Amino acid sequence: MKTPLELYIHIPFCIRKCDYCDFLSFSSTREQQKTYMKALKREIRASGTFPEHHVTTVFFGGGTPSVPEAERLAEVLELLKDRFQFNQDAEITLEANPGTLSEEKLRVYREAGFNRLSLGCQSVHSEELKQLGRIHTYEEFLESFSMARKLGFSNINVDLMSGLPGQTLKSYEVSLHTIAKLEPEHISAYSLIVEPGTPFAERNLDLPDEETERRMYDRTGEILGEYGYTQYEISNYAKPGRECRHNIGYWKRTNYLGFGPGAASLLGSRRFTNTTDMKKYFADSGCPEMVREDVEVLSVQDCMEEFMFLGLRMNEGISEKQFEELFGQSIDEVYGEVLKKYLALDLLWRSNGRIGLTREGISISNVILSDFLFG
Repeated sequence: MKTPLELYIHIPFCIRKCDYCDFLSFSSTREQQKTYMKALKREIRASGTFPEHHVTTVFFGGGTPSVPEAERLAEVLELLKDRFQFNQDAEITLEANPGTLSEEKLRVYREAGFNRLSLGCQSVHSEELKQLGRIHTYEEFLESFSMARKLGFSNINVDLMSGLPGQTLKSYEVSLHTIAKLEPEHISAYSLIVEPGTPFAERNLDLPDEETERRMYDRTGEILGEYGYTQYEISNYAKPGRECRHNIGYWKRTNYLGFGPGAASLLGSRRFTNTTDMKKYFADSGCPEMVREDVEVLSVQDCMEEFMFLGLRMNEGISEKQFEELFGQSIDEVYGEVLKKYLALDLLWRSNGRIGLTREGISISNVILSDFLFG
């Protein structure tokens, strides 16, 4: 039986970097994009074919993958299909931003085999988008969404953000209602995190207080629930059967292989990340081992931590049976005291051989999840 494998392709280009973003991304010329795609394809060709694996999902992330010519992405996807064994129903996602799409681009994506689109909206309010440094208006998002539907995309995610500068509970609720009425299959609703080294970190931002942020989180589930969305992970909501399979694979520690600078991989117990040095990547991408950094073989303890830390993000929680099968110990032998503590506080639930975060537990998930780390 073949082992599932997920693929991630990093496309680092943006029209302009958003003020809150700390991802590896930058503006570029058409010539730089062409050079990058050549290096990316060299890495893919040199990485082997993994005959013992079958590809279940592919995710083109960034940056903004919809910035380069659509034909360049189609060529990369074609190469992946040539090098790897794809499941017939593989989920193939492309991240895209309003202002970078056209009907012609969307047509090329569809014909190439992309079957899921993830659109960055973040807010329906122009002032909030301006504060974030976004390049688009809500009207441009709406145009992109409508074009995608017209061109046959029947599986679309929309990103929204809470906790923004100047954002109120009311304005966030308006964003939720407005996007939900469009009926995308999936909505990712993230809280803003001000990362060091970003322009936001240098500013005195007018951010919502902690209580308002908590209320925003609660209202996300309540409002989206009214429109038929079910929360299946801390920040993700979907119509029945439209959960993001790529993300679920990540949270369940499915093997994944990343291509491009900064892309991470997990193969069995071996983890590594590609260099973020573009000059080195361009020079050595044809020898993948030379661009891989932070290579480590995970210990059993490392794997236990990840099993808990990632698995508890999902509303279905983790399986006690699977924990014992993987690690040869019961979950109580390893985490008994931590479980007892949070079960008593009603921040965890335990039922039918599964353990997960309660609604209250989700609201302070970072504190709880850190307790499952050793040392």
